[in-house]
Amino acid sequence: MQESHVVTCFLEHDNKILILQRSAKVGSYTECWAGISGYIEPGVDALDQAWQEINEEASLGQEQLELVKVGDTLEIPDDSLGKKWVVHPFRFRVQNPELIKIDWEHNQFKWIEPEEIRDHVTVPGLYTAWERVQ
Repeated sequence: MQESHVVTCFLEHDNKILILQRSAKVGSYTECWAGISGYIEPGVDALDQAWQEINEEASLGQEQLELVKVGDTLEIPDDSLGKKWVVHPFRFRVQNPELIKIDWEHNQFKWIEPEEIRDHVTVPGLYTAWERVQ
């Protein structure tokens, strides 16, 4: 089983978190809801990758965010893809959520209560990743 390290970033504002629906143009879990996420490039620090993904997928820079928590990693095997995802979860507070502009990787986004993650079809382990950054 191939191991892939990824970041999952939860953005929060007014006690709600941002989830995004993955588009049909991404390589896996199309139409599923997720946090801002991406592969950790070889030799790149997980936090640096998190900042980069937030900038690419939500058009937010570091000056518009506050790092709240770095969670413990979790392993999520997916036999259907032959992968073991090693997820590095992060939680950030957003100063101005109206500045968020999503890119081609997502169809839409919305702000929800964290418990509502369970009411959505998500990428594997999304709620567990959230628990790691509470």
